[in-house]
Amino acid sequence: MKEPGRVAPEETVGGGPPPSVYRKPNGDVPREAGDPLCLPPGISSEQFKQFTLRLAETSGEDNVTVITQSEELRQESYLEPSKCHDMFHIMGKEYFVASAVVSPRGVDEVQTIMRLCNEFEIPVWPFSIGRNVGYGGAAPRVPGSLGMDLGRNMNKILEVNVEGAYALVEPGVTFFDLHNYLVENNLRDKLWIDVPDLGGGSVLGNTVERGVGYTPYGDHYMMHCGMEIVLPNGELIRTGMGALPNPKADPNKPPHEQEPNACWQLFNYGFGPYNDGIFTQASLGIVVKMGIWLMVNPGGYQSYLITIPKDEQLHQAVEIIRPLRVAMVLQNVPTLRHVLLDAAVMGDRKSYTDSSNPLTDEEMDTIAKKHNLGRWNFYGALYGPPPVREVMWQVVKGAFSQIEGAKFYFPEDMPDNVVLQTRHDTLQGIPSVTELKWVDWLPNGAHLFFSPIAKVSGDDAKAQYELTRRRCEEAGFDFIGTFVVGMREMHHIVCIVFDRKDPDSCRRAHWVISTLIDDAAKMGWGEYRTHIALMDQIADTYSFNNGAMWKFNQQIKDTLDPKGILAPGKNGIWPKNYDREAWKIEKPIL
Repeated sequence: MKEPGRVAPEETVGGGPPPSVYRKPNGDVPREAGDPLCLPPGISSEQFKQFTLRLAETSGEDNVTVITQSEELRQESYLEPSKCHDMFHIMGKEYFVASAVVSPRGVDEVQTIMRLCNEFEIPVWPFSIGRNVGYGGAAPRVPGSLGMDLGRNMNKILEVNVEGAYALVEPGVTFFDLHNYLVENNLRDKLWIDVPDLGGGSVLGNTVERGVGYTPYGDHYMMHCGMEIVLPNGELIRTGMGALPNPKADPNKPPHEQEPNACWQLFNYGFGPYNDGIFTQASLGIVVKMGIWLMVNPGGYQSYLITIPKDEQLHQAVEIIRPLRVAMVLQNVPTLRHVLLDAAVMGDRKSYTDSSNPLTDEEMDTIAKKHNLGRWNFYGALYGPPPVREVMWQVVKGAFSQIEGAKFYFPEDMPDNVVLQTRHDTLQGIPSVTELKWVDWLPNGAHLFFSPIAKVSGDDAKAQYELTRRRCEEAGFDFIGTFVVGMREMHHIVCIVFDRKDPDSCRRAHWVISTLIDDAAKMGWGEYRTHIALMDQIADTYSFNNGAMWKFNQQIKDTLDPKGILAPGKNGIWPKNYDREAWKIEKPIL
């Protein structure tokens, strides 16, 4: 007898035993009193009630919330993020919504919850804080999933080791938390952290999603070392050197409480296959502890701004940046920001224009002149004792002086420039939320990030800028973006700002990002991270050899998670018991 919402498959692709059911969206399933806004796919009202009672037994009633009313979707702020839906929604507020949210109090409860989800066959979507709002926040890809809020209770800094220059953290530790710990314990003169633009996110969560910051330690995944992970079946593993027991550990303690190997946060690889990568941007395990390397105080620091006056000088600027970055003359992760990104921090759109049309070149030049900025603005930093910084600065200044009209500033030269003052902090690992202001560019401001990767080349930068600006303006939006320069590539972060309370604005935002994904793929540019509504589309662009990588990912998923419990659909990986086509999100029409 089939359960409600389930459809038996006719056959499976690739041979082997067929899954017992194919899970499809619930559609218009009748709701009973006390039901959530959206039941998990294939789960009846009675099954769900039994499940939540068991959840409450595990984690306590105060740590289980069933989402029954639209009023519970009221959070719309980065500082007070929703734990159950996409605050910056493009598909409607109630589309990507959890059935319930559980906040485990420790690793043992995470293990128990995973076993419970397997027993009831209920999908679970873990998140750390829920502040990655440009990518969907805490919302699950499969509506009706159980949200697992790892940040509410599991928020301890377990260790800061000065000699080894590392920290061991739980998912709820934010960049603010870790920075404040160093300050409060008088360690800031010894160790720095690396921070992204906004400091309220999870150190662990940002790293597992392969986010970036701006000091020399800006590649967060590169700087992680050692993970503790709960697998989909509830089993616990430690990666790298953590797999080797500490001879002094108490064998009577449960595994997650046992003292780890002394080298767990010192050497990533251990022995045998290196597994950490398959737990990033993935649905193969829940990372409950992670080591992160900290930067030793370099003994001196100086941030700077270089303004580049003309749009057409973008090509020249990037050609100057590449050799300096590869040679590590540019020590940190520098950014080349469009004038409107800075302008949006300094004022909303209405403070610059009464027109509803995309800003013209002449209007942008006027804005740049008002704030003493260029059309492009390069933010970097120098690290080390004064003689080292002086030599580095002469090389950097000499190279950028080739750009006609380029100007050079230190923070003390522009005390009223809020962006430069903020970047001065960010580039030395001091977190803030100042740059939240650019989201207020439009009323009821929300944003999507379009994030293609390209070579550090003038040709690629020029082509990406022209394409993304043209598409944004076709949809009626201003281009707002930045090039973030890694060791040998560029993240081009296009900030699509829209009015989340205007359905037409949401539709146009969805159109422009889905169109850009296809445009970029034709040019050989792939996105490194995306909103939950676009995951399948981007996964399909990584199609070498008939999608061989995704077939491989599917095999791993179905082996480790045979019931498809953990984050189905995450980054385009669907379990065998889900009908991928049925969950497809159609592209809107402009």
